[in-house]
Amino acid sequence: MLGAKAAEERPDVDAQCSHSTPAAAMADAGVGISASQVGRILSDLDVKPNRVKGWLNRKDTPQFRERAADVCGLYLSPPENAAVLSIDETTAIPARSRKHPTDAVHPGRLERREFEYLRHGTACPMAAMDVASGEVLATDAPRNDAANFISFLDDIERAVPSHLAIHVVMDNGSSHTAKATRKWLAAHRRFVVHHTPAHASRLNQVEAAFSILTRKLLRRGEFSSRADLVAQIMASIARHDETAKPFKWTYDAKPKAA
Repeated sequence: MLGAKAAEERPDVDAQCSHSTPAAAMADAGVGISASQVGRILSDLDVKPNRVKGWLNRKDTPQFRERAADVCGLYLSPPENAAVLSIDETTAIPARSRKHPTDAVHPGRLERREFEYLRHGTACPMAAMDVASGEVLATDAPRNDAANFISFLDDIERAVPSHLAIHVVMDNGSSHTAKATRKWLAAHRRFVVHHTPAHASRLNQVEAAFSILTRKLLRRGEFSSRADLVAQIMASIARHDETAKPFKWTYDAKPKAA
């Protein structure tokens, strides 16, 4: 009875369930029980009404496997006389500085960072990673829209030698699928687009490059202005390109034994 109430009934007002909530419900049903006893019983039943796991309920995406196979096949067997680029952007990166200086790390003591910070705007870097080399071409955009994305495509076209076709892997973001973007791509026949399936942008290798940028710079970086943030992002990407290598993917994300 207790397990059913905890699993099936939600509090009338609160979204979060605690041990006292089913205890009160049981009391209303004429069964006296303490919140601590509720906790022990639910633990034995392996019922955890206070926890939640994210889940995506969606219809099957048409051509999911075909699109995924197309992108993965492009990585495994790149076409001859072509550059394969993985393209995306990351939006609303905040330029923040601490109100007071950070204390450096000392033996026996972690770095101490001031809790309060100041905001100085946001940046929207757009990046194209060469799958064959791991090198990244990047720019900063005032905002993520079709006009700025097309401007970045112009940069890519100038950067890639004219005798090469340009295969691009990108997700289904609004700036990537906008009418103006589709018109531009139709007029530039060098570009061959490979869209990742919906809810599978993880197949876009540039996401790994953004992850590296986040871990090495953005997560703990301090930036005195938007311009300072953009300058540090571009410097970090330039440093990455000095020793860039292509990613080696495995099915289970574990490195293969040598």
